[in-house]
Amino acid sequence: MRENSVDTRSRYLELPNGKIVFPAFMPDATFGAVRSLDPMDLQGCGIQAVVMNAFHLMQHPGSSVIRALGGLHKFSGWNFPIVTDSGGFQAYSLVRQNPKLGSLTEKGMVFRPAGHNEKILLTPEKSIQLQLRYGSDLLICLDDCTHVEEPLQSQQDSVRRTIKWAERCKAEFTKTTEQKHHTREHKPKLFAVVQGGDNHELREECAQSLLDVGFDGYAYGGYPLDSQGNLLTETIRFTRELIPSEFPMIALGVGAPENVGECFRVGYDLFDSSMPTRDARQGRLYVFSQGSSEPPLRDRKAEYSRVYVQDEKHIKSREPVSPNCDCLTCSNYSLSFLHHLYKRKDPLYLRLASIHNLRFIVLLVERLKESSHEA
Repeated sequence: MRENSVDTRSRYLELPNGKIVFPAFMPDATFGAVRSLDPMDLQGCGIQAVVMNAFHLMQHPGSSVIRALGGLHKFSGWNFPIVTDSGGFQAYSLVRQNPKLGSLTEKGMVFRPAGHNEKILLTPEKSIQLQLRYGSDLLICLDDCTHVEEPLQSQQDSVRRTIKWAERCKAEFTKTTEQKHHTREHKPKLFAVVQGGDNHELREECAQSLLDVGFDGYAYGGYPLDSQGNLLTETIRFTRELIPSEFPMIALGVGAPENVGECFRVGYDLFDSSMPTRDARQGRLYVFSQGSSEPPLRDRKAEYSRVYVQDEKHIKSREPVSPNCDCLTCSNYSLSFLHHLYKRKDPLYLRLASIHNLRFIVLLVERLKESSHEA
């Protein structure tokens, strides 16, 4: 029988290294760090958890290094919840888009690391073993990720593999945690990923099979955007409806402000993406519409906009990025200074801009939560 891993009244998830209060945005710390930021910066932004990638970490710095340093928390200096992604998205971004780099088999994912001649087989069992050895608080099952526009046969193969791999992940997780005699308080959580493209029958088949296996929570699987970059709103909503509300659910890869708002409204609790920090590095800074006191993003992009820091009009601007923002950047620096740093390619710009965009997303989910209570 599944242990109750989420408090359904106040909506939070208790984990070995702290709890995550829903809703929450989790920035991608793919190789163990959010680019240009340290743990104190993340705490200052109000970040509760980060997402690291077991597929990439097993290659750099390598599993032996992480274990020798005492696991990901000690290695990275982040003492709060860590979610580890399995490598399922890499099955899409690397193998499916470039078969020369590897292949998908019933056993697992075969790939050749950059600069190496030998191939590596990442099985569901190995993925779980790595994530547990790293000291992850929340593990994600290895899955076969697809793009929504791939043919039906590819979607069917993906669902079949995802279900079988999830069964094997659950078996390995159960065996290993029982051997280590984890108490309930110190036992990490295991989430499964629902695949199926935009085919509702396949989504339903995948979701029901995963529910029958039993997991602590679930995630929307598959690239969340179409080829025009639009959120797959209907498919994302349908997938959330397939999973009982008592289970927390992650909208994997969702980071654009309007998309976070849309996914929250249809019932998702957690969101992860590299987009806010990537946008920051590229000069795109988020701001709420001036004077807006309404619940944010009700009309998608109507309630927020982007400031393009490289624009020449900011050369002499004394204003911060956003006058109503309480982040370290807006509290201390002008747009003129950020424009100057960006033009000079000064590394300080990367830190200050990333801090602002992450704080924006944290404020966004807080406002979304408040507006849902008022509704």
